[in-house]
Amino acid sequence: MIAENIKMVQTEIVAACARAGRDPQTVTLVAISKRKPIEDILAAVAAGIRHFGENRVEEMREKQPHLAVTTSVTWHMVGHIQSRKTRYIPGMFQVVHSIDSLKLAVKLDTLLAENQQQLTGLIQMNVSGEQTKSGLAAFGWEQDATLRKNLFDEVQQITTLQHLKIRGLMTMAPIVDEMEQARPVFQSLARLREALVDTLHIELPELSMGMTDDYPIAIEEGATMIRVGRAIFGERTY
Repeated sequence: MIAENIKMVQTEIVAACARAGRDPQTVTLVAISKRKPIEDILAAVAAGIRHFGENRVEEMREKQPHLAVTTSVTWHMVGHIQSRKTRYIPGMFQVVHSIDSLKLAVKLDTLLAENQQQLTGLIQMNVSGEQTKSGLAAFGWEQDATLRKNLFDEVQQITTLQHLKIRGLMTMAPIVDEMEQARPVFQSLARLREALVDTLHIELPELSMGMTDDYPIAIEEGATMIRVGRAIFGERTY
């Protein structure tokens, strides 16, 4: 079933890329394996998945000893990182999607420097304005000059860190009835990426946006990483 689900998602990725005139190879499928057993992860690996995402440090610490055979896998941290658990991140993940403050970025960079390590990071942007969402305040960034200046200043400071290598932006769209309703959020993040690149003269090639309910729209709007859980593994067990 998992292999079949993966094929369906990959087919949808190809279709979305065709609509947008994109190469499907420019989209990385990150399988979100939170609350899923080791057996499901190994089945996805066997089906060709090489990128997995988890959102809780505790769960990843429990799973990691059982995943030694998955040496070809890249692990993505996609959830909010509590300050006291920051120290575990460099040893467990290769990509962090949820850099949601300068404070967190500096703490990670300090840890990486102490251990002479590097880590790929994405800055999480709250472009929807939802209070339940983490991320740098980016709602209305195009209209609010003060907010935009503060946002750009914070991004500039984060991108100057030496060991945490920022490669792009991430956002989460609101839960909506129709996936088309998520499009403005993805469009806003894409425009923000372009503005940051032009203004700060930095490289931000990655856009992490789109999940099970809306990833085709995200791809049409430029997503280079999509975070898909239910469409691959089925409903989560709580």
